[in-house]
Amino acid sequence: MSEQGKLDTVPSLVERLQDLHQRTRETPLFNPVFQLSHDISRRLESGALDLGNIDSLIAELECDALQSRSKRLRRMVGPIGRPHDWIGTATDFQTFRATWEKPQLHAVFTAHPTFLLTPQQTGAVAEAASGEEDIGKEACVAPHDRPAITLDFEHERALRAIAHAQDARDAMVGQLLGEAEQRWPEEWRELAPQPFRFASWVGYDMDGRTDIKWYTSIAYRLGEKAQRLERYVAQLEAIDASHALLGTLRPAAQYAAERAQDFLEDLSEPTALSAAANRLTEPHEHKLLSLAPIIAQLDAEAAESDRERAVALKVLTAAMRADGLGMGWVHFRVNSSQLHNAIRRRIDPDNTLDLASRGAIAALREILATVEPLRSNFAALAIESSTAIRQFLAMAQILQHVDADTPIRMLIAECEQPTTILAALYFARLFGIEDKVDVSPLFETESALEHGGRFLDALLREPAYQDYAKKRGRVAIQTGFSDAGRFVGQVPASLAIERLQGRMAEAMAKNGLTEASALIFDTHGESMGRGAHPGGFPDRLEWPLSPWARRRFARAGIRLEPEVSFQGGDGYLYFETPELARATLETIAAERPAETDPDAPTDPFYRRTDLSLDFYRAIRSHQREHLESKTYSRAITAFGLGLLNETGSRKSRRQSDLSADRDMSLRQIRAIPHNAILQQLGYPVNIISGIGSAADGNYEDLAALISDSPRGRQIIRLVRASNALASIKTVAAFGELFNSAYWASRPYRGTEENLAQACESLAEYLTKDDRNGVFRRLASRLRVDALKLHRLLDLLPDENPLEDREDIRRRIGVLQALRLALLQHMFLKAVSIPAFSRANDISRDDVLEMVFTLRVDDALRQLRRAYPTSFPQIDDFAVDEPSDYPDGEGEGYSAIQKNYIDPLERAYDLSLRVSTAIANEFGAHG
Repeated sequence: MSEQGKLDTVPSLVERLQDLHQRTRETPLFNPVFQLSHDISRRLESGALDLGNIDSLIAELECDALQSRSKRLRRMVGPIGRPHDWIGTATDFQTFRATWEKPQLHAVFTAHPTFLLTPQQTGAVAEAASGEEDIGKEACVAPHDRPAITLDFEHERALRAIAHAQDARDAMVGQLLGEAEQRWPEEWRELAPQPFRFASWVGYDMDGRTDIKWYTSIAYRLGEKAQRLERYVAQLEAIDASHALLGTLRPAAQYAAERAQDFLEDLSEPTALSAAANRLTEPHEHKLLSLAPIIAQLDAEAAESDRERAVALKVLTAAMRADGLGMGWVHFRVNSSQLHNAIRRRIDPDNTLDLASRGAIAALREILATVEPLRSNFAALAIESSTAIRQFLAMAQILQHVDADTPIRMLIAECEQPTTILAALYFARLFGIEDKVDVSPLFETESALEHGGRFLDALLREPAYQDYAKKRGRVAIQTGFSDAGRFVGQVPASLAIERLQGRMAEAMAKNGLTEASALIFDTHGESMGRGAHPGGFPDRLEWPLSPWARRRFARAGIRLEPEVSFQGGDGYLYFETPELARATLETIAAERPAETDPDAPTDPFYRRTDLSLDFYRAIRSHQREHLESKTYSRAITAFGLGLLNETGSRKSRRQSDLSADRDMSLRQIRAIPHNAILQQLGYPVNIISGIGSAADGNYEDLAALISDSPRGRQIIRLVRASNALASIKTVAAFGELFNSAYWASRPYRGTEENLAQACESLAEYLTKDDRNGVFRRLASRLRVDALKLHRLLDLLPDENPLEDREDIRRRIGVLQALRLALLQHMFLKAVSIPAFSRANDISRDDVLEMVFTLRVDDALRQLRRAYPTSFPQIDDFAVDEPSDYPDGEGEGYSAIQKNYIDPLERAYDLSLRVSTAIANEFGAHG
């Protein structure tokens, strides 16, 4: 196709991009993506295309991306309606019981900000993936009616996903019981399957947010109790509509729902809180606090019932044992600094003690040994100012007045010293809940991962912690792949976490804790940038908790309790339909994540540490160079968060002014937005970068090791999957937007004379902008490393090639070009708006900088202030005295609104739709 082609269809754009790629053979510095964006831009500014045409092109590409996402989802979960191969072939009943009476996996439904798709789009993608027919246009839904993503919305979506997971688990439990009845007809009634356990932190996670009221957490817990009891009622009604226990469960569900409503009200005033608290805490015949008597009664009934009724009753009691009086277990989460602030009031009121010191440890040992439990109530909770103590008080009230049996997890973020855990134990003991709370440190910062082994050695040596772990029957930790992947790089983070897990097994064995289980919560997200391996569920499950790490626990005789997260809108997709939920859980069950072969031969990756350890260190060093580089930081923050849609209720970054945007720190951007920006810029740096450089000079030996190593090949599968979607040319293309020479040359030799003034203004303004050079330097660094990566990849087989790789790459390239053309359109519109303003406090340069950093909503607000289209008329006033002024038509700016402000807004909206489509091609947001 010639350069003068219409470029008004997706196929014509793809063809043009392919033609342009051929030019790189002649001119290596030629940028096909930016050239295509220039071609589109010229047609857009000449009127040959308009934003309506661009809208249609994006809509078609959105549909392709949704279909691609549906296919990826189906590939991940395996066949829908798979045979019962996941049950296994155990030859004796005791082995069968040992496999299925302890969870193979704990699944935690978290609400990280990844609600990119509308509920309608989510439903369409999931429905298409849930069937067996070829995925077509039914996966496509226009992105309209996007709801506000509030905490309530996230909570409702989490409970919906959990409900589907519960139904899928019930079906699997029924199959296990049926299989046992056939194989062991004399013993099967002794079986109490529990293949999965579910939990959530939505509404209980206080790390990084202050917008969740304590009584919101209580309301959610009561609401979850009501919903779970209603589901138990429905199950029991299906078995026996006149069952006597319905008389207990039904009113208990109604009572819980009423109390939940009490706590959904505004309880900031003492009178309102007192009334709600007294209604919940007073003795009441329907205040059900334990399912133990009900489970015992149903089990006894099952023992005497016929097969069909017995199976149904045992499925119900299995659900009750797993979930308790809630939709699942709950995870509270605080930051270590919040705990430090709280414990200082007890051991260091003058703020003179280093909490990492031996003196702090000694002080904590003393108060742990002498603490006496205190009674607490909702009034104490209401007046408590410390976030950490408030969480412990809330847990105490839940255990006392909502569910007395189900344990609660206390996750502690940024936990880097044993005193933090001892402080948490102190407060658990102070409020009398130590026997029901699992305190779990989170390791994800570079420092925590580097020193985590020593941390665990020191913590597990403490007699108070040993007593606590034995009482609870588990040692719980959390490993994070978000900040770890951001600040260490995803590959070195995973390897560091693996070593930490191995050190945990050693520390437990050394300190006499082999009778306790090891509960390891690996909080990866759904994208490859956050630790979710895209190669299928075997890779996904092994990437955060490798066979090597599992064998360390097996050989020490320690039972492993693996736990993973399904995060936000991306994670809930796996449970969006009953069919997907069933396929997901059966696929996981078939992999037996809680088991391993302790006698499996050692992977050469762990034996040849002369190669693998150097490989790890070199990648980590390369990643650190990026993170310490002002070039990388400036490129990632060049558009602020303006390339991204709002995807969650938690703020993605702290507020800052225009001057601060230029020096925005990467630490001001949370991990998910950081990864999402990398996707949108076209190159997942924190996955790919450093692999090639780490192999430099040792390609053959390293390739031979990787070829012989399951773990090494798994690393390469992750890197290949990411690299298949990456484009350094796209990274460079973003810099060309800020190239003063481009804008100065654009109307050269009489072309686009209608843009001459605007281009001149842009060229002049951008002479002082640094972003063109920043992107060029970053692209150069990435290119050098990529050349080395490709030398390594050429020596390794591609084990999991993406079938439609080139189609996806071309679609992403066209999407990027369309967005770059839209951004050019926005720049031209912004610089062309007349300088005059009714509101003389508005700086035109400020508005331009807002547009260049994609703070478009802010810019639009300022422009609408400056150029109002509606304003008071003299006829609006009932004033008696006559006036001859004004003597002409009312002054307004309708033309400016129509020709500049509205197109700016629409172009930005279209650019955000491009962002969604690109994320769908990657398979997740961030």
